[in-house]
Amino acid sequence: MTQTNPKVGIVSLGCSKALVDSERILTKLRAEGYDISGSYDGADVVIVNTCGFLDSARAESLEAIGEALAENGKVIVTGCMGGDEKAIRAAHPSVLAVSGPHQYQAVVEAVHAAIPPLHDPKLSLVPPEGLHLTPHHYAYLKISEGCNNSCSFCIIPDIRGPLASRPAADVLGEAERLAEAGVRELLVISQDTSAYGLDLRHAESTWRGRPVRAHLTDLASALGELGIWIRLHYVYPYPHVDEIIPLMAEGRILPYLDIPFQHASPQVLKAMRRPANQEKVLGRIRSWRETCPDLTLRSTFIVGFPGETDDDFEALLEWLDEAQLDRVGCFKYEDVKGAPANAFADQVDEDVKEERHQRFMEAARQIADERGARKEGTRIEVIVDEVDEEGAIGRSKADSPEVDGAVFMNGETDLSPGDLVIVEVEAAEDYDLWGDVVERLPPPRPRR
Repeated sequence: MTQTNPKVGIVSLGCSKALVDSERILTKLRAEGYDISGSYDGADVVIVNTCGFLDSARAESLEAIGEALAENGKVIVTGCMGGDEKAIRAAHPSVLAVSGPHQYQAVVEAVHAAIPPLHDPKLSLVPPEGLHLTPHHYAYLKISEGCNNSCSFCIIPDIRGPLASRPAADVLGEAERLAEAGVRELLVISQDTSAYGLDLRHAESTWRGRPVRAHLTDLASALGELGIWIRLHYVYPYPHVDEIIPLMAEGRILPYLDIPFQHASPQVLKAMRRPANQEKVLGRIRSWRETCPDLTLRSTFIVGFPGETDDDFEALLEWLDEAQLDRVGCFKYEDVKGAPANAFADQVDEDVKEERHQRFMEAARQIADERGARKEGTRIEVIVDEVDEEGAIGRSKADSPEVDGAVFMNGETDLSPGDLVIVEVEAAEDYDLWGDVVERLPPPRPRR
C-alpha cells in the first residue's frame, strides 16, 4: 500500500508580515515532503498563525484556534499572540504546541512531533522562490523583523524584538527569484521600512557582482532593476525618504508611499511618542509631488487616542484636507495589552470615537473621490488580479492589494491574472475606477 504524504493546514491571521512568516513555514514543510491542505478535514495537523496586537485581534486568534480544534483536533499555535502561551492554554489547553513570531524552526519541530515526514527532504519539491499564499503575480518581500520605535500604543518591539535587517544581497536575491518565477509586483514590507539597515550600519553585500548597502535608497534603486512593480509599505517620513522620490519619478519603483502618520495634532503625537512636526511634513509632501506629480500617498490614523480633544480632532481634519492624501485608513483607539497608553488619563468615550471615525472616513472618502475624478479620460497602467464571466478586476499603480481601490474592466474576459494593460478611465467613484482596455503590455523586462 502506497503511503500518502502528511498534510498540513494553516490559518494565517493579522498583517502581511505574519503572512510572510506563514509562507516561510510552509516552504520549509513542503521541502520536507509535506502536502498543504486547504481544508480542516483534509489536514493531519493545523497551524494557526496568530495576531496579538489589539485585544480584538487576540480575541479573533483565540476564536480561530477554537474553530481549528473543533474542526480538526490537532492544532499548533504560533505568531504574535504565541508569546502569551499562558492565555492561549487557559482558553485552549489541548493545543499541541505554542511558539512566538518568526520562530519557524519551533513550528516545524512541532509538526514533526505531531506527524513525522515520510522521507528525507527533497528540495526539488519546492520552487526556487518558495511557496506563497498570495496570488502568483504578486508577493510580499519582508526586508527586516522587529522595530526600534517605542510608540506608546504599540507592543510590537516586545513581541517581535528590536530591528533585525536582512543583508541587501539576501533581499535582492529573493526578489530576483520571485521575478524570474513570474511575479509582476513586489510589496516591500517591514515594521519600519525607512529604518532598514540601521542595525547593520548599512553594511554592503554583493549582488550582481557589485556592492549594495543595506539602506532603503540603495535597496529601492536595485529592486528597480528587476523591471517589475516595486511598492513600498510602512515608510516612516525620515529625511532620507526624500531620496526615494526621484526613483519614482524615473519609473524605477512605483510612485506610491504608505506612511503611517497616525495623527496630526502635536499634543496627540507627543503622547503617542511619534514625530510631531506635521507642518514640516506638509511642506515635504508638496515637494514630493512637485518632483513626482503622479505620487500616491497612503496612510493610517488613530482617532480617540487618550487625551484627544475636539480641537485635536479638528486639527487632524484640517491637516488631512491640506495633505490631500489619496488612500486613508483609520482605526478607533483600542487598548493593547502591555502598552503604556492603556494607563493614560482622559480616555475617550466609545461613542465619541465612533463619531470621529465616521467623520474622518467621510472626509477621506471625499478627498479620494475628488482625486479619482481627475483621472477620468486619462490612460493608466493596470495589473489584472481577477477575471470572471463579467470581466476583469485589477489595480492601478495607486492601489495596493486588499487595502486600496480597484479598476473594473467590464467585458474584458480574455485577460489573465498578472497581465499588464493600459486602461482608459471612463468613471471614478470613491477609491475605484472603471474603464476599457486599450492596449496590452508585454511581460516586464529587467533593467540593465
